[in-house]
Amino acid sequence: MHTILQPEGWAKPIGYANGVAAQGRLVFVGGQVGWNGQCQFETDDFVGQVRQTLANVVAVLAEAGGEPRHITSMTWYFTDKAEYLANLKGIGEAYRAVIGRHFPAMAAMQVVALVEDRAKVEIQATAVIPE
Repeated sequence: MHTILQPEGWAKPIGYANGVAAQGRLVFVGGQVGWNGQCQFETDDFVGQVRQTLANVVAVLAEAGGEPRHITSMTWYFTDKAEYLANLKGIGEAYRAVIGRHFPAMAAMQVVALVEDRAKVEIQATAVIPE
């Protein structure tokens, strides 16, 4: 379905892939934040918002008939790098609970702010659903 691209001699990445090759129907998931389906935040906890954000990505993907294993790329935006780094264990647990042990190509970056003031993280994803 998807082929992980790992150049020979490179150290194996942990929790992400350097690249992914795939064929099928493209699905683009717009930036999701840690609020529920009614656009209400239930927590200001960083890991709680990550879990909800990932669940939102999965819910949008499901509308196209996709599953977490179809995600080929994710871009994470967060407002506080120190808070992100301090919560890596909890983020990993939330990720595995929602996405499983599927690790697409990823990028992560700190931004000055997100459009939603209470949002601590926003995730955009691309998926390829086999035809």
